[in-house]
Amino acid sequence: MTLEQAIEKLQQVEKAGYALQHARSVLYVDGETVAPKQSWKARGETIGYLSQLTYQQTVSGETGEALAVILSSQENVDEKTRRQAELMKESCDVMHVLPLEEYVAYSQLLNEASAVWHEAKIKSDFAAFAPYLERIITARRRFAALRNPDAPAYDVLLDLYEKGACMAELDPFFRIIREELSPLIAEVSAHPLPRPAFMDRTYPTAQQRMFSERIMALQGLDPERCSIGETEHPFTGGPNKWDVRITTHYHEDDVTASMYSVIHEGGHALYELGVADDLQYTSLAGGCTMGIHESQSRFYENIIGRSRAFCTPLLKIMREVFPEQTKDLTETDLYTAINLSAPSLIRTQADELTYPLHVMIRYELEKALIRGDLTVAELPASWNEAYRKYLGVTVPDDRRGVLQDSHWSTGYLGYFPSYTLGSAYGVQMLAQMQQSFDVWAAVSAGNLRPVTEWLGQRIHQYGKLKRPKELLLNAMGGPLDPRAYTGYLKKKYTELYQL
Repeated sequence: MTLEQAIEKLQQVEKAGYALQHARSVLYVDGETVAPKQSWKARGETIGYLSQLTYQQTVSGETGEALAVILSSQENVDEKTRRQAELMKESCDVMHVLPLEEYVAYSQLLNEASAVWHEAKIKSDFAAFAPYLERIITARRRFAALRNPDAPAYDVLLDLYEKGACMAELDPFFRIIREELSPLIAEVSAHPLPRPAFMDRTYPTAQQRMFSERIMALQGLDPERCSIGETEHPFTGGPNKWDVRITTHYHEDDVTASMYSVIHEGGHALYELGVADDLQYTSLAGGCTMGIHESQSRFYENIIGRSRAFCTPLLKIMREVFPEQTKDLTETDLYTAINLSAPSLIRTQADELTYPLHVMIRYELEKALIRGDLTVAELPASWNEAYRKYLGVTVPDDRRGVLQDSHWSTGYLGYFPSYTLGSAYGVQMLAQMQQSFDVWAAVSAGNLRPVTEWLGQRIHQYGKLKRPKELLLNAMGGPLDPRAYTGYLKKKYTELYQL
């Protein structure tokens, strides 16, 4: 096979892969939002067939030969083609470790597990979900052993979401966070601030839908390219930059829950919307790693969305959409409300200070599950004990405990650390951004475009074209420093609580 033929083959496989991923993406979003509950059965058949086609396209002799030719002639191909070949080789190596039948069966298992998890969460019935989780964990252990028998299984899984991540680096990362933040969390808990009255009022779902649209407009999300739906667990999906889907979940007794889901998912959406046009329909589109993706969502959700400056445009919108509920609300009260800190049950609704401990708990439990030190049957009790030990809260039921997140039902073991890594990345990005322009003046004026443009220039436009370390260095100005993250939180909460 000549180099020209190899490049042509690469582009053919990329095109087919995009089409298959497009179909699976739309099926997933539909299944999580508007499809009837029982639709998962037939959808599983379709997903199985699409998985088979994906496997056959990627793991084939011709594809392997084309990749070998390109990667052995790197000096004769452009950066884009070279990076496409590298990423496809990684995908091929990951997929190739499992036989076709096993790969398809696992895809179908996840489809069924997701449907069971939804029902189990509603009913707080962990026993119904447990057999599926056992099968998923067994499958992940097997995959890890085949992928790299010389590495700890959990390291293999971490690497799928954050390239190069491993327990040897994450253990001290989370230890520093726990040691630095736990005393502050205890001190803050001992000095509670008054709860502003607006937080205990009712916010009808119809009004909150209007509010979501206004928040999306404030973030600069184009409604012709980015839609919003409703689901049990908020997420961002979509096949390309012209079709991005975000979702939220409304709680009439808590207006901030959906508000921050929309801002968080909006950060993900801005990343996808900002990837360069010429990378679309290829493996180079989309976020570079999940930690970098979460850095964008957490940046908007917390660093921007919970800042004092953001309260100015936010309060203006709230008064227009919720005139009765916010008639006595001030910017100071709003800032206090969106940053109130107290140990809580639900990760997605946790405050910025205690959130890292929610992630740490999942990280420790996942390690134990994959090592075999913890059984699925023991998981709820271990979850409840961890929440008592680290956050001092009593878990009343599995719906608000071990079943609260959708990640395990979709096989995402190893994903959770990405949230806290992303939060830490974002703090160092802010320091660099502040050297370029007055961030808080722009945010206070309701102009978030300079923020998105700065992130777009350094991160979004590149998709997966740049390697993760290069991209992070470009945006952070240096290596990850967990104490920069804990220092940011200490300063913010010490000032807010006047400690």
